[in-house]
Amino acid sequence: MPTTHLLYLHGFRSSPQSAKARVMAARVAERHPALHWWCPHLPPSPREAAQLIAEGTADWPAEGMAVVGSSLGGFYATWLAARTGCRAVVINPAVDPARDLAAYIGEQTAWHDPEAHFFFRPEYIDELLALQTGPLPHPERLMAVIAKGDEVLDWREMTARYPGSQLRVVEGGDHALSDFETAHLDAVMAFLQPA
Repeated sequence: MPTTHLLYLHGFRSSPQSAKARVMAARVAERHPALHWWCPHLPPSPREAAQLIAEGTADWPAEGMAVVGSSLGGFYATWLAARTGCRAVVINPAVDPARDLAAYIGEQTAWHDPEAHFFFRPEYIDELLALQTGPLPHPERLMAVIAKGDEVLDWREMTARYPGSQLRVVEGGDHALSDFETAHLDAVMAFLQPA
C-alpha cells in the first residue's frame, strides 16, 4: 500500500527547521501533494515527545503511514516502527541515547535558534530507557542511512542495530548527512513509496 501519511522526527537540539526536514517537506509538497505531512517540534522530555508522536498518529492507518527520523529522531522512529509496524527510514540514528545524552544534562541551546534554550533534565535519561525497543518485528520495513564519517555516533553501532533492514552505509559523510538532498533523498522517497 502506498504511503498516505508521513511523519518527520528531528534530532536532539534540532527542530522542524533542520535542512533535512525542510528538504523533505519541499519534496512532499512538490511531488506528493496528497501525502499528509507532519513534522512536529519535539519537546525535550522523551516521555512527552513519545506522547505527542503517539497522539498525533493515533488515527493514522498503520499500513499507510511512514516515519523518517534523524539522530534522536531516528531512535523515536524506531520506537514508533516497533509499535505500529509502519515503514521507517532512520538517518544516523541514535542507538543508545540514554548513554550518549547523559553528558548533556543541563541547559542547552537550540541548533537553529541560539536564542532558544531548554533544560535537559536528569529524569529524561530514565524516560529514554523506557522507550528502548528490542529487535524490530518487521526489520524489512526499515531503511537506515548511516554515514561512516559521523562525528557524533559510531557507524558500526548504528549498522549492528538494524539486522535484516535495508542499510545504506555511506563512505565519509557527517552526522547531519549534509548531502542528503543530492545523494539520498530519492532513495529515501523510493523506499517510503514502494511501487
